[in-house]
Amino acid sequence: MWRFAFRHRQLILASSAISGATYLAYHYENETRESKLVKCEVGSINSQLADTLPPREHHVNSVKSKELDMLIIGGGATGAGCTLDAVSRGLSVAVVEKFDFSSGTSSKSTKLIHGGVRYLQKAVFNLDYAQYKMVKEALSERANLLEIAPHLAYKLPIMLPIYKYWQVPYFWAGLKMYDLVAGFKNLQMSYIISKKRALEVFPMLKGDNLKAALVYHDGQQEDSRMCLSLIMTAVRLGAHALNYTEVIDLIHREEDGKQVLCGARVRDKVSNEEYEIKAKCVINASGAYTDNIRQMADSSIKPICQPSSGTHIVLPSYYSSEQMGLLDPNTSDGRVIFFLPWQGATVAGTTDTKCELTDNPSPTEEEVQFILGEIKGYLNDDVKGKSTKTSFLS
Repeated sequence: MWRFAFRHRQLILASSAISGATYLAYHYENETRESKLVKCEVGSINSQLADTLPPREHHVNSVKSKELDMLIIGGGATGAGCTLDAVSRGLSVAVVEKFDFSSGTSSKSTKLIHGGVRYLQKAVFNLDYAQYKMVKEALSERANLLEIAPHLAYKLPIMLPIYKYWQVPYFWAGLKMYDLVAGFKNLQMSYIISKKRALEVFPMLKGDNLKAALVYHDGQQEDSRMCLSLIMTAVRLGAHALNYTEVIDLIHREEDGKQVLCGARVRDKVSNEEYEIKAKCVINASGAYTDNIRQMADSSIKPICQPSSGTHIVLPSYYSSEQMGLLDPNTSDGRVIFFLPWQGATVAGTTDTKCELTDNPSPTEEEVQFILGEIKGYLNDDVKGKSTKTSFLS
């Protein structure tokens, strides 16, 4: 077999090159076609945008007076995305939010737009095609978001420090696979840098036993502004958006002997008025409150959502590079921790801990100390609790 391969190596290489070129050409043609379609659709939508945003009273009176095609419960990233998608397709739609738009998880994320290096690792090791598809789709959406909202989303290099020689080829292969899965939508190819260069870029990094570092690229976004931009764009297209409007019950009507969901009863937390919003379809995009809304529709159903908290801490800017983030791929409990520059500060996190559902969660001292402890393993300076500017939960 090996003798055959050696004798026919030119034929094999040529065949591989042709196959690879055909694959890349096919995907390039498809992605170029998709890009042109997206630009065409965006141009069409831009021509429909209203110049001004109507006042709150307009939205309240409108949702009271007519049956909508769709009511969306939850004004976070998911609800905002659903609202814009629906109204851009010509549907009459309203979105209601118990607090302010993007006041929950959607403003307290790690600020990354990524396919998930760890998910790709699981896909390969577990031969999990569903995980692979999720990573590929996320990488495609990452590229799309950076293209359509460059003022809110941008490329961020992330460094992975390596302290054992055997990890160099291991992580290098993993990041090259990450690049390959992204295809033509890859932001920039990953690369390796020397110990000296790594310490120049990240002066606070511990140099003891550092062998080298790998750099790959993901997206970073201004999460809260992104969510608000989606809401405002949807409103300019004709959607109705009501913050501080709490769903207190779901309403039904009888149809062919069955109870059919047809809207919600809400309380305006600004005026304390209660009223009904009728809709042909109701979408539950309430995040951690998913089961609360589901049980309004049917009190007998079992919960499907386990609330969990993700703690981030905010440190002074000198703890990180201004141009590059840092990834700890192997924490003491098997999770990953990001260490990222963010608006003149450094964001480090996150944890993932089961918790009780509350409107205003706060980080525990144990979670904060866990993150600080992991950070100490990488930084020269002794990071203490007093160094923490603030912390938040996602």
